[in-house]
Amino acid sequence: MTRISTPFAFHSTAQAVLAGVDLSGKRAIITGGAAGIGVETARALVNAGAHVTLAVRRPQAAQTLAAELNVQGRGRVDVRSLDLADLDSVRAFTQNWSEPLHILVNNAGIMAVPERTLSAQGWEIQFATNFLGHFALVGGLQDALVRADGARVVSLSSSANLLGPVVFDDINFDFRPYDAFAAYAQAKSACALLAVEITRRWADQGVFANAVNPGAIATRLQKHTGGLKTPIERQKNVQQGAATSVLLAASPLLEGVGGRYFEDCNEALVVDRRPADYTGVAPYALDPDNARRLWEAALRMIGSAAR
Repeated sequence: MTRISTPFAFHSTAQAVLAGVDLSGKRAIITGGAAGIGVETARALVNAGAHVTLAVRRPQAAQTLAAELNVQGRGRVDVRSLDLADLDSVRAFTQNWSEPLHILVNNAGIMAVPERTLSAQGWEIQFATNFLGHFALVGGLQDALVRADGARVVSLSSSANLLGPVVFDDINFDFRPYDAFAAYAQAKSACALLAVEITRRWADQGVFANAVNPGAIATRLQKHTGGLKTPIERQKNVQQGAATSVLLAASPLLEGVGGRYFEDCNEALVVDRRPADYTGVAPYALDPDNARRLWEAALRMIGSAAR
């Protein structure tokens, strides 16, 4: 399989990636779209003409951003409530969605929660928020994605995939001592595997998914870690951080591409050990057997008969 490269790179911005792209008539959902790189992802899609829904935990706080984007962009913005850590909230969101869905950006996330915390349904909170809620969201929106006749799902992973795989026999840290970064690592490896399995299951229905490492961007994501520790030369601003997400969400260069992992606007190398600069993707995070196993485990976790 040929590795995909594009004219864009580390310093490219979301606006540059979508220059000349017309998304008029397209519907998009961005989870966590009112903070961090989600804001710039939304801005780029709206400026290209898309109708974007910001799916957020605090909808009232997102209304100011929505009003701003509605004035600035060619498209439209609305806000809907979604708490990914509560599967009842995810179910309510999907049941109230009736339109075809062309773009789903699974952007929201939490990082390195210092103490083991459980979600509303009893799952470790980083796995529940970063992966399981998005898994349930994708499943609940499957028909809407299929009806778009060429939908794209963007699953935000991280260089943290290089810190460890999904530990299938103890996802919930019921036996292992809880470790904040091990929990984050397995959740982000799971996000990459989600893109692999969505594509395997649904590509023949026109739904393609890819995973993205947006890079090191100073946002509230690092609130539990004392701030961003990445060397300055490897840091991005939020406009650069959103670039790979919008590339996968809407660029014609990625038409019909799925099941891959991208960073710096290009497909990443699969590495056999963790590099010093944390670039690349671990083979276990793209392994099709792991992806199938994770899908089945997630179905059991959410108690769903999703296909």
